[in-house]
Amino acid sequence: MRYSSKEAETNAAMQVAERMVAAARTAPKACAIDTIEALILDGADKDELSEAMRALGTRTGHRYYARDAGNVDDCHCIVLIGASVEPRSLNCGLCGVAHCAAAITSRIPCALVVTDLGIAVGSAAATAMDHRIDNRILFTAGMAALHLKTFPETVKICYGIGLATSGKNIFFDRPAG
Repeated sequence: MRYSSKEAETNAAMQVAERMVAAARTAPKACAIDTIEALILDGADKDELSEAMRALGTRTGHRYYARDAGNVDDCHCIVLIGASVEPRSLNCGLCGVAHCAAAITSRIPCALVVTDLGIAVGSAAATAMDHRIDNRILFTAGMAALHLKTFPETVKICYGIGLATSGKNIFFDRPAG
């Protein structure tokens, strides 16, 4: 069977996306508590996400949403990684308040969970890089995913990582937004 370059590149991006989800899952977690959720979107689901990004840009007046939505349009797929923000009950104060109960009352995300999410997103992006797939971490895609309720409602923070293969990296030479 013969595969075109486009077909092979799309298949490679999807295979790497699956490895990225695994990398996010196996990334270290504070207190060994895993609140990470991950999804891969392509096709109509990816299109719905980019449209939601544009709508957020229109509503907020931030042009970078439309810029990033254009990148998502040009991607094979996007990996979404989110986390719920419930405190670890350590009363460590790293979030800025002395006790986890006060953080819950004030709706302050647990700093340890936010750190876990950062490590998971970094591990996923590194996996894409290891496989030479162009990628970009997009908070705008995460915001749109949250507005679309793509994840369970416990997920309060999310990032997207777009994956693309082309002769030139689509994520560089972008307008500042």
